[in-house]
Amino acid sequence: QVQLVESGGGLVQAGGSLRLSCEASGRTLRDYAMGWFRQAPGKEREFVAAISRGGGNTPYADSVKGRFTISRDNVKNTMYLQMNSLKPEDTAVYYCAADLATISEIFYSEYDYDYWGQGIQVTVSS
Repeated sequence: QVQLVESGGGLVQAGGSLRLSCEASGRTLRDYAMGWFRQAPGKEREFVAAISRGGGNTPYADSVKGRFTISRDNVKNTMYLQMNSLKPEDTAVYYCAADLATISEIFYSEYDYDYWGQGIQVTVSS
C-alpha cells in the first residue's frame, strides 16, 4: 500500500506562487500514475493535473493550464505541483492521488485512484 502526504500549502497573495509536494511511503512511486485534485468550499472535487509513471504525459485542467506545472521525482518518491500566477479562485484543499498504471497511462477521474493524501489548504487572497 502507498501512503501519501501533501505539504507546501498555505496563504499567498494573488499573483504569487506555491509549490506543493506529495511524498509517498510504503511503495515506490515508479509503478504509479499520479494526479492532483482540488475541492473548494461548496464545490465538488475537481481534476487539476496528472502525470504518467515516467513523467512524459502531463495533462492539465483548462483552468490551470499555463500556470501550474506537475512533475515527479521517482528517486525521491515525490510528486510536485508548481503553482504560479495564483488567483483567488485557486483557493481550495488540494489532494494528491496515485494508482497502479502502465508506463504512459494517466487518469482524469477521482474514481480511478485508489490512494489519496489527506489534503492541504491553499488560500489565495485578492
